[in-house]
Amino acid sequence: MVTRTSDAQWGTMKAALIGVGMVAETHIRAIADAAPHVSLAGICGRRADRTIAFAEKVTEITGVAPKVYADVTEVATDPTVDFAIICTPPNAREEIIAPLAQAGKAILMEKPIERSSDAAARIIALCDAAGVQHGVVFQHRARESSTKLAEMLASDAFGEIALAEIAVPWWRPQSYYDEPGRGTYARDGGGVLISQAIHTLDLALLLLGPVRRVQAMARRTRLHDMEAEDFVTAGLDFASGVVGSLVASTASFPGDAESITLHGTIGSVVLASGQLQISWRDGRTETLGEAGGTGGGADPMAFTHAWHQTIITDFARALKEGRRPLADGHASLRVHRLIDAIIASSKSGRAIDLGEVAP
Repeated sequence: MVTRTSDAQWGTMKAALIGVGMVAETHIRAIADAAPHVSLAGICGRRADRTIAFAEKVTEITGVAPKVYADVTEVATDPTVDFAIICTPPNAREEIIAPLAQAGKAILMEKPIERSSDAAARIIALCDAAGVQHGVVFQHRARESSTKLAEMLASDAFGEIALAEIAVPWWRPQSYYDEPGRGTYARDGGGVLISQAIHTLDLALLLLGPVRRVQAMARRTRLHDMEAEDFVTAGLDFASGVVGSLVASTASFPGDAESITLHGTIGSVVLASGQLQISWRDGRTETLGEAGGTGGGADPMAFTHAWHQTIITDFARALKEGRRPLADGHASLRVHRLIDAIIASSKSGRAIDLGEVAP
């Protein structure tokens, strides 16, 4: 049994941030608010101009000019670095993670791990072989409403769950996909599934267990000029016997919060915008939690950094306690395999068993 360290005992862990793109500022704000338990060791980017500009932003946020690493090798050889947070596009992951893992640095990755489940599995195997801990930033797991719903499901509060409805009605303007590489298979590994809906799918698997079979359709609508899909619909058969539906889009103007709706024999619950809306079969209704932004509209960063702070703090604490973090790489492979199965089903026009895409 792991003994949880007290706040006074576990001290400060230093994190190096690799990648200075869209989500990097969220991580800097999260690290700043995680003090004194986590602090920034420094930042590293591929392009010197963007990295220098981002260093100025870090100074503005934290009041301290950050150390700027010339390359990943400098991060790997810095003895003060306890773990690295990887915020690069998924196509750049293995070449970055390999030297870090070999140097004994723990790895916390932004989703997705890589562009396919096979590639993601290679990275996890690489970390395992080096004996380093790994985690994935699935911050929706860190929301209080998610934790509360998991607790209620564990106690059968809604009776036997029969039906799940998963919806990601998001919007992204064309300017979002005009960024080089975005929405392509070569850089991102796909569109709305692997870049946006992956969060909600991961949470659904955490709450309901694995999916055993899917029947899906993935398409690119006329609202976007992009390579990959911006719309997906799928039927899901969970191993537990729950049946479900998925509708995910970045073409749903003006965009709305993603949601998971569960229907049970005692009541139904909707998880959306950080709130639980419960309708009991006896006529009662109940609202738990406070609504907040989720980044479902034109501004993809319109959400709190507090969820990232929870993920980062938990990862640092997990390193101290010798336990798995809130979302480790092995658990995250489930959602990668589900996404691969959904795409395979759309391409083949038939139902796909998840065993067909498991490594």
